[in-house]
Amino acid sequence: MMRLFAVLAASAFGLGSLAACAQETVQVEVPGGTVRGTVEPDSLVFRGIPFAAAPTGDLRWQPPQPVTDWQGVRDGMENAPACPQYSEGWNAAQAADWDEDCLTLDVRTPSLEGVRPVMVWIHGGSNRSGASGGPADSDLTRQGVVVVGIQYRLGVLGFLAHPELSEEQGGFSGNYGLMDQIAALRWVRDNIHRFGGDPSQVTLFGESAGSQDVSLMLAAPAAQGLFGAAILQSGTPGFGQSFRTLAEAEEVGAQFGSVATLRGMSAQAILDATPAYEETSGGAITPFLRTVIDGRVLPAAPDVLLAGREPLPVIIGTDRVEFSAPDDEATVSGMARQYFGDEAEEMLALYRAEQVEPRRGGIGTRIISDVLFHCPADQLADLLTRSGWPVWRYEFDIGEDGGLTRHAYEIGWVFERLPIGSQAFMQDYWAALAVSGDPNGVAGIAEARPGWEPWQIENSRQLLITQTKTAMESARPRAAICARLEAY
Repeated sequence: MMRLFAVLAASAFGLGSLAACAQETVQVEVPGGTVRGTVEPDSLVFRGIPFAAAPTGDLRWQPPQPVTDWQGVRDGMENAPACPQYSEGWNAAQAADWDEDCLTLDVRTPSLEGVRPVMVWIHGGSNRSGASGGPADSDLTRQGVVVVGIQYRLGVLGFLAHPELSEEQGGFSGNYGLMDQIAALRWVRDNIHRFGGDPSQVTLFGESAGSQDVSLMLAAPAAQGLFGAAILQSGTPGFGQSFRTLAEAEEVGAQFGSVATLRGMSAQAILDATPAYEETSGGAITPFLRTVIDGRVLPAAPDVLLAGREPLPVIIGTDRVEFSAPDDEATVSGMARQYFGDEAEEMLALYRAEQVEPRRGGIGTRIISDVLFHCPADQLADLLTRSGWPVWRYEFDIGEDGGLTRHAYEIGWVFERLPIGSQAFMQDYWAALAVSGDPNGVAGIAEARPGWEPWQIENSRQLLITQTKTAMESARPRAAICARLEAY
């Protein structure tokens, strides 16, 4: 049974100090014990709630196990450590504060009473970096929703496939991070009512690797029924790259050493060895983003699984520029060979013949954005639409100080209700999908905004979001490029 306690911190320094230092808190019983959160002006916030046992010792490279009970009240007032990761610059804070015992989630709710739609965020970071913190600090709860951010094992600790692990685990290994995400969704199903959430009305959303993982949750049989809508921000299954079989992934994983040796290594030692492992994995993206058909989480290719499952409402989007790349001839030619192989010169001729669009950047920038993001997003939207899914497609084009946009820049407009020109708020569309199953619907503080037409395979149209306008436009601006890519 849920228990709620409002607690004012006492001070030994008199009333003046009490007024300055008082912190109102709230407690909720969850599996494992009691967790304490903070009372903010418009929300209650709980950080670092365990949803599974620590994946350490014998549980390293095992499916997530039930949470272990703790003694006393667990403090959920500060950010929990991230999952182990090395610094790539942008994630320096997480790389400086990690722990292998990291399978936790954050909850931000308007109130413990009532029943509200739930939005569950999967963070990005190439499945090797990042943490759950964004939702706990967002203002999405003003839309009348409960927001959850989840953590999952990253890098080698989360995605290692290995022949010895497969022998241990009935012929399967890898995708432990995806299993963590499913375990977190099950925790939400079983416990979010304690926080005023409706387990029957869950929207899953994520960005970059988190968006890819949302698409894999849409496909994974074990995740069916755990959420009813999805938002994909710049990420699709495998980012347009070929999937790996379990045997191929095991061959790559075996290069890292024996399982006995790996289990005897510290998490830090594994992190230290990871860059060299990544260099030997091959491919255009980190090995932790290469979708592995492991036979357990993904018993078949995502496109096959998606075509056979019950349709859900889905938003799919990209940034006009995702990643920038140098535009010198040597770099562009190298990228073309990497992505297009024997068709490199033909593809470069297509790019060079394009009418210049300054806001799409140079050829190198267009290649990486098209190959990994724009074209796979169109292809996924087509696949789902053919199978009867309601799909809405968007392109985001707002950059800092009027410059080109960049990968992940749209997150600020989702977690903060920032104005876009004078017409619309991006957050309103997201919240409306969670509340009503349609981005054109009503949410807590959503305002009137341009109508968003569903995606169609013929006469496709998408929502263009810029600093000065939000409006429908004829879609497939990369149609010629994407058609050639799909033909390979």
